[in-house]
Amino acid sequence: MTDPLLIPCPACNGLNRIPAERLSDHPKCGRCKSEVLLNKPFELRQGDYASQIKGDLPLLVDVWADWCGPCKSFAPVFEQAAAQLAGKCRLAKLDSEANQQLSAQLGIRSIPSLILFRNGREVARQSGAFPLPQLMAWLRSQGI
Repeated sequence: MTDPLLIPCPACNGLNRIPAERLSDHPKCGRCKSEVLLNKPFELRQGDYASQIKGDLPLLVDVWADWCGPCKSFAPVFEQAAAQLAGKCRLAKLDSEANQQLSAQLGIRSIPSLILFRNGREVARQSGAFPLPQLMAWLRSQGI
């Protein structure tokens, strides 16, 4: 048996210990009882950032803005990726307009931008909107 994975709750930021073999069982947060592993992206905000990048499952963040045409066209692709990657990678959306301080802290220069975090550190970054097969290929090249 492997050690349990530490995974932050997307609703309350509480860290949950979840056995790897139970990731597909729709685990609930021990603190707020929300589902920990979603099959859709969750909203990332400034106050959640430090907690959400932690944990043993990678976090892929889509930095976007409502006025951005490519961001809007990429949104359904990101949703499809979230459904396919449930239990392997968590996906979050960061509204760059509503979270300008965090966007600046992350050094966002163009949107959409994808940032992949592992164990609290940025490990990869990709700018632009692309089709699902290209997104999945990029994630595979990152070990996901």
